[in-house]
Amino acid sequence: MIIDYSKVTVFHDEDCILKDVDFHLDEGEFVYIIGKVGAGKSSLLKTFYCELDIEEAEKADVLGRDVKKIKRKHVPALRREMGIIFQDFQLLHDRTVYKNLSFVLKATGWKKREEINTRINEVLNDVGMLEAKEKMPHELSGGEQQRISIARALLNKPKVIIADEPTGNLDPETAENIVMLLKDITRTGTAVVMSTHNLLMLDKIPGIVYKCENGTLIEVR
Repeated sequence: MIIDYSKVTVFHDEDCILKDVDFHLDEGEFVYIIGKVGAGKSSLLKTFYCELDIEEAEKADVLGRDVKKIKRKHVPALRREMGIIFQDFQLLHDRTVYKNLSFVLKATGWKKREEINTRINEVLNDVGMLEAKEKMPHELSGGEQQRISIARALLNKPKVIIADEPTGNLDPETAENIVMLLKDITRTGTAVVMSTHNLLMLDKIPGIVYKCENGTLIEVR
């Protein structure tokens, strides 16, 4: 089990956002989290990578760690087993695509230039963006930038990808291509959990669906 939550309560500052959350994610699964703006989708995702602390839970395990008790010094090691994708891409705009990706690899302990080059070529090829290696982010469309952010998330061969509204800034056709790309990634065994407000996508690209509503999380499909 990659994520195993039982009776988890999610707070943001002093406010209770979600109560008694039961959520489960296994290897290779593709999961949507839906709900209105402010319903708690992003807050829930942030607990998975310890951006928000969990104070109340019967069980809160992520990649074999109890995130209710995890020490801050152990969080970076947990995050290295994940890929995290944001709505606004969060690329470094002062450097090329290649340097964006090499920055991440070097920051996570990669040292040999040949191995770095090989891995960057692999992930760019996986997302269909190998030809963009020497381009600057501003030279790319929104969809292309999001493909680069997915490549970045894949660099360390994560067990899970957490995507927070990854298509929120994209046109419908590009959004569908991005979600299809994420769904394809699950065939390698990497699990994907993504929040979205695009309900049309749920029928086009099926997955397990959880809904945040009225302070609760329920599995609806």
